Amino acid sequence: MLTVAEINERGRWNDLLRELPGAHVLQTWDWGAFKQATGGWQPTRLAFQHGRQIVALASLATRRVGPLTVMMVSKGPALDYRDVDLAEAALAKLEKRARRLGNVWLKIDPDVIAATGLPGEEGERRDALGGQFMEMLSARGWRFSASQVQFRNTLTIDLQRPLDDILMSFSGNTRRKVRAAAKKGVTVRAATLDDLPLLYQLYQVTGARDQFLIRPFAYYQRAWRDFMRAGLAHALIAEFANRAIAHVILFRFGRVCWYFYGASANEERARMPNYALQWAALQWAKAQGCATYDMWGAPDVFAKSDPLWGVYQFKRGFRGNLVRHIGAWDFAPQPWLYRAYETVMPRLLERMKNQENPDEPT
Repeated sequence: MLTVAEINERGRWNDLLRELPGAHVLQTWDWGAFKQATGGWQPTRLAFQHGRQIVALASLATRRVGPLTVMMVSKGPALDYRDVDLAEAALAKLEKRARRLGNVWLKIDPDVIAATGLPGEEGERRDALGGQFMEMLSARGWRFSASQVQFRNTLTIDLQRPLDDILMSFSGNTRRKVRAAAKKGVTVRAATLDDLPLLYQLYQVTGARDQFLIRPFAYYQRAWRDFMRAGLAHALIAEFANRAIAHVILFRFGRVCWYFYGASANEERARMPNYALQWAALQWAKAQGCATYDMWGAPDVFAKSDPLWGVYQFKRGFRGNLVRHIGAWDFAPQPWLYRAYETVMPRLLERMKNQENPDEPT
């Protein structure tokens, strides 16, 4: 029988999470605390147990929207989805909690793979486990969400290879640009907490150039500072002639490193600092023992009309594996209320999403 208990200790939660399949940085204690401080989401850390063994975890975030309540498990729950009985039992426990609290919806978006490769092309591979889990969700009354919070698709690079092999796997054009950056005098260094205002300044420049809104400095200061202090984030700055011209901010948990933030100055872009940074980021992630580098985000529609198409063209040069996840699914205890809510909120969320950086974790 599966039982549920709350965990109220940061170190224990993160240690348990590291040991579970599908552990994601957005399920850490630290991310829950960050979203509580900046977005009003109240975290509850749930441990699912068989006897004394903890077999699944879900950092459940709850927020009131006026008189209504919504709940979300970002990039979770963390469990072995090959264990169909466990997945179904964990869903049942979450559904029961949502009913008891009278939620409009409960949203989950675990990193369960639906397919790899480009849709409709020869290399596409449907994932049987992902298909089975989506069938289970549908049978239990869950529905594919009209409001996708995180990316469904991404590009991942296998770091369990020699660095030379990784470099040689890049497209010829990308490999040339990585080498050109070094020849053109670009150097890369690790950022410190003292560099946070500089990181934000470059992010502001990028937002103005690419026409997306960014949040106030205090938001990023908290995210970058707290995660860097916790050893869960690392920033790299590309410089030319001792002047910062680009940066990346990486988040790391378990054996995965995510490229969450990137920015560049308007000047010196011809020196290819973004290519130098990605190569340095891959080297750093491998040195930390990571097995996977997640480039965080690929288009929903693989066409030039998609807002992520230009970024995708840059990322695909590093020849990562295109991974398409099942996306976010909603459980609605009161379907009529859910339908009413969904007629209004998607328009508001889409408007907000179009104004903000689409690469940013939410």
